[in-house]
Amino acid sequence: MRRFSGFLFAAALVFGAAAQNGARPAQAGRAQARSGQTARRIGPAPVVRKRVLVYGLARGWHHDSITDAMATVWKLGRESGEWDTEISTDPDMIRKGPTPGGYRNNWNLNNFDAVVFASTTGTQPFDEQQKKDLLSFVHDDGKGFVGIHAAIDGNYNWPEYAEMVGGWFDEHPWTTFDAPIIVEDPSFPAVRHFAHEFIKHDEIYQVKNWSRDKVNVLLRLDENKLKYDGNTRIHRTDHDFAVAWSKMYGKGRVFYSTLGHTKESWDDPEIQKMYLEAIKWVLGLTEGSTTPHPRVN
Repeated sequence: MRRFSGFLFAAALVFGAAAQNGARPAQAGRAQARSGQTARRIGPAPVVRKRVLVYGLARGWHHDSITDAMATVWKLGRESGEWDTEISTDPDMIRKGPTPGGYRNNWNLNNFDAVVFASTTGTQPFDEQQKKDLLSFVHDDGKGFVGIHAAIDGNYNWPEYAEMVGGWFDEHPWTTFDAPIIVEDPSFPAVRHFAHEFIKHDEIYQVKNWSRDKVNVLLRLDENKLKYDGNTRIHRTDHDFAVAWSKMYGKGRVFYSTLGHTKESWDDPEIQKMYLEAIKWVLGLTEGSTTPHPRVN
């Protein structure tokens, strides 16, 4: 009996010591095991992808390629793993704060790193605060903007928009044709995959309120291969027809291209590659020049 009582006394000492250390022996062992499992689970933090808003409300001419353009941007982000895409035609997304009435207050420009305007023709129904928000999103916050084709065919009563994008639509003198195009900046990531001279069947815009002194021309029409006789739509006497450019607007990066008028153009791997790299560039994932330069042959 004395030996049994001694055993109980020794056991009490062990359990008492364990209690002073904050756990029973078995619990301490399980805690150590859990600690080891936790340690093994710790690794690199998950990569946070960029977010891109594709906005495609047409209030003027409605291009039947808008759906293709918006879907392609979604697909490019998904397949490349570079960004997540939100597709919308809701103008209330173009603001930094809650919409009037407070609904959908989690969906606004603050959620995104870049905005893509996909052939957004006509006067967009933005109030004055929305206009300020979009401009400051790019100019002050350093976020990105990509204009696809008819993104410059609208907002003619909003000069700051044209200043941000680079200009306004002023006719398409040759409608849809086999456009002869020259690469002016082969180092830029969005156009380096093109041959120096190439042909694309597309509708090329003539641009007003535009100057190559304010943008980096990436692609232009080969003026020596164009037809001019009797074409009253041609207004540029310098015959300088930019097809794509890059520029800065304050802290933000801006890319625009007139390519993407036809539905078929969005099945073209070269056009897809151009917009993939353009979005990556405005997101700050790659580098490319925005320095203006004289016409390059």
